[in-house]
Amino acid sequence: MKILIVCNKFPYPLKDGGAIATFAMITGFAQAGHAVTVAAINTKKHHFDIEKLPQELRSVADFYALDVDTSITVAGTMQNLLFSAKPYTATRFHTAQFADLLIDLLKKQNFDIIQIEGLYMCEYIEILRKNCHSLISYRAHNVEYEIWERLYKESSNPLKRLYVKNLAARVKRYEYAQINRYDFLVPITTRDAEQYTVMGNKKTVCVTPTGFDAERIEALPSQERAVSVFHLGSLEWLPNQQGLLWFLQECWGGLHAEFPHIVLRIAGRNAPQHFIDTLKHYAGVEFCGEVPSARGFMAENTIMIVPLLSGSGMRIKIVEGLAYAKAIVSTPVGAEGIDAEQFGAICIAHSAEEFTAALRNLLLNDTQRKELERNAINFVRTHFENSLLVQKLLEFYENHIH
Repeated sequence: MKILIVCNKFPYPLKDGGAIATFAMITGFAQAGHAVTVAAINTKKHHFDIEKLPQELRSVADFYALDVDTSITVAGTMQNLLFSAKPYTATRFHTAQFADLLIDLLKKQNFDIIQIEGLYMCEYIEILRKNCHSLISYRAHNVEYEIWERLYKESSNPLKRLYVKNLAARVKRYEYAQINRYDFLVPITTRDAEQYTVMGNKKTVCVTPTGFDAERIEALPSQERAVSVFHLGSLEWLPNQQGLLWFLQECWGGLHAEFPHIVLRIAGRNAPQHFIDTLKHYAGVEFCGEVPSARGFMAENTIMIVPLLSGSGMRIKIVEGLAYAKAIVSTPVGAEGIDAEQFGAICIAHSAEEFTAALRNLLLNDTQRKELERNAINFVRTHFENSLLVQKLLEFYENHIH
């Protein structure tokens, strides 16, 4: 098959869940012998020079990227609020230049499948329909409006709450408007598939989580002498900031008083200065910023926390942590779509008290922690091996093309 993948940012380097999810699919398609073309908006915020793509990856697909400044500005925000019914998060990604790039690709090649990565690339479905007869697959990385609804419900700042509530309503209308415009729906979790059914999806569904290559699934050594707690995730993402502040305010004080030798290491890119300054007020917290290697950072630390109160979709970093045999404590929102609890592969905490108790238990009980680590890697091996997940999706596509 010939497959065109359309992205709202260049899917490399692999520093965030979206890039990891997209590139896993690209490499999976290529390894299965299919011809892959990638068309991406190269945003200013996540800009990548294609010429610096490692040589071994250049043969995986034909990559095209268009530089577009999608930066959020005060003027752009006000213009959107006053003169558009669409969410600003969507309109920033709709440009005539990227539409022209897609049209040019469609003139030169006939694709069997066009896979749209994420909600905001649905802006281009009409243009794709007008210029080709390819089947269009929408890969839903999450239910987008849920992120914003949960954010405003947890926000205490009145002005921020008002704006985010308005944005959540716009995103919800926009997301509902995209339902059934595609030919296939490829959600990243079963839970999201069920939610899209409630929203009115009538198209054929193939749930396809993000997988990990077999060689990347490996147990990293546990830190026995210097046990630590850590969080790794994009710190420009508001749900991560919100969840960490909740954990620090509700859980960390008591834990640090009981275990003064334990350090909490927080790593992630693009943390705003006000967030970094807030972390300085908490004893025992070490801000690590952007780390060169997620694998290296996880190898240096012991127990992973994911205290999300908002968000949607699947947290790729949790699957990555499980793949490296890390003991993880998460809220239910953080672990949505990852059915690891029933396999004894993760601790789920429904309140601050449960979160604190779960961490305390793992800090005191090495035997239980090591059992959790063993279960974690076994869970990923049986449920998230990339080639198996991609093969299932390819068979789904092939059955609908022929």
